[in-house]
Amino acid sequence: MATAAFETPKLKSYPVIPLVQVGAMSHIKSFPAAGPIQKALGFPEGLVEDWQDKVIAKMGEMLGKYRSLQVYMDACVHCGACSDKCHYFLGSADPKNMPVARQDLMRKIYRRYFTFAGKYFPKLVGAVDLTREVLDEWYSYFNQCSECRRCSVFCPYGIDTAEVTMAAREIMDSVGLGQKYSNEIIGKVHRIGNNLGLPGPALLNTLEGLEEDVKDDTGVDVKFPIDVKGAEVLLITPSADFFSEPHVESLIGYAKVFHAAGISWTLSSHASEAGNFGMFIGNYEQMRNISMRVKEAALELGVKRIVVGECGHAWRVAYSFWNTLIGPFDYLDQRYPVPQHICEFTDDLIQRGALQFDKEANDNRIITFHDSCNVARGSRMGDMPGGQFVIPRRIITSVANHFHDMAHETIHESTFCCGGGGGLLTDDLMELRVKGALPRMESLKHVVDDHGVNFMATICAICKAQFTKVLPYYGFNMSMVGGVHQLVSKAIRLGDK
Repeated sequence: MATAAFETPKLKSYPVIPLVQVGAMSHIKSFPAAGPIQKALGFPEGLVEDWQDKVIAKMGEMLGKYRSLQVYMDACVHCGACSDKCHYFLGSADPKNMPVARQDLMRKIYRRYFTFAGKYFPKLVGAVDLTREVLDEWYSYFNQCSECRRCSVFCPYGIDTAEVTMAAREIMDSVGLGQKYSNEIIGKVHRIGNNLGLPGPALLNTLEGLEEDVKDDTGVDVKFPIDVKGAEVLLITPSADFFSEPHVESLIGYAKVFHAAGISWTLSSHASEAGNFGMFIGNYEQMRNISMRVKEAALELGVKRIVVGECGHAWRVAYSFWNTLIGPFDYLDQRYPVPQHICEFTDDLIQRGALQFDKEANDNRIITFHDSCNVARGSRMGDMPGGQFVIPRRIITSVANHFHDMAHETIHESTFCCGGGGGLLTDDLMELRVKGALPRMESLKHVVDDHGVNFMATICAICKAQFTKVLPYYGFNMSMVGGVHQLVSKAIRLGDK
């Protein structure tokens, strides 16, 4: 079991509402971005001198630009429906990790400077002046939100805390107070093309090594092509798929699917990253600049289809934002969905009988599925409502014999976040990540105890990375987590194509 300087929460039967512990997570401060990181993204290199005026001005600009933000500021009646829905509150017991309390960090400032009552009778409406202490509190608690949107499912007014968090982060970046982890990753994409900063030669060498590994394992020449002009499919996948465990097993699965179906495909060295941290910091321009690499690669290579790999926020950006970021898609074959998730792609082949499997190859696994939050609540798959829930499970049951869902109140649109999304997958936030994972660990323990589950599949690179780190803190084996296409890879029958 992993050890740490903080106490790992005890697993209990779900649901458990914790006793409030005021200030329990007030010491959590993500590392701020250094000047060069900020400058590279066009943000101030440090907190500007007139930051109070600029915060208010930026907030006013965003309230005018995003009507939803003003609605969220005005609509909340503090009913408490969201209070026990956030995994960070459930794991930490800090009341400021209740979604309503986190929103109120901004709402108090909104009331003070943008409402009549707040300007003249601030104490009556809970309005406060914008001070450095308030800004520090913003930085602490808005970087304790993974933007998973679970709270919005239960809010009777549809308030989306994720959008409030994104707005707060964009405001803080605009005055020079950015988060090191997210902004450093965005900078790597702009400079090199992927989140991990893998240069082209390293990427090519990795793919060649995978070809050799699969040949040794299967005896079949499965190719991992890159920068192939005229290929039918451009695969955009998270850069963790190129070498991280267990992510790379899913990349192998993608390649086997393309090979078995006889469909030409390619990766791109120019756009070797599906993830888009621009969404995490709420910055449309950063999102667009990162997404433009995909369009440029598709046009340069002359592909007919774009398929997105197993990455939750990559799929949300593609599904929800690509149409305005890099559309229209008149340069692609209109017979296919744009964009298309790799699970949609594989499921379609399965439903048409184009792939064959030996399900017994996965008999050593008793499987459950973790719905990644950005897939579950920020997108869909296929041509049916709820396809993002049906399709991954349909693939799993097509390639494996033993599957059990977790408790119904912890899956589908009510799924718990892994605890590491939204730009929080950094070691300086490990305490937050471990405590935020508590509700998912409790629901996992239930199916482990009742059904002997030993494998949790997911279709998100961040979820995979988070769980491999967090599972040991709760006494689980880190190898319990993997991708849906990792299961596909194990069971798929390969011909001599």
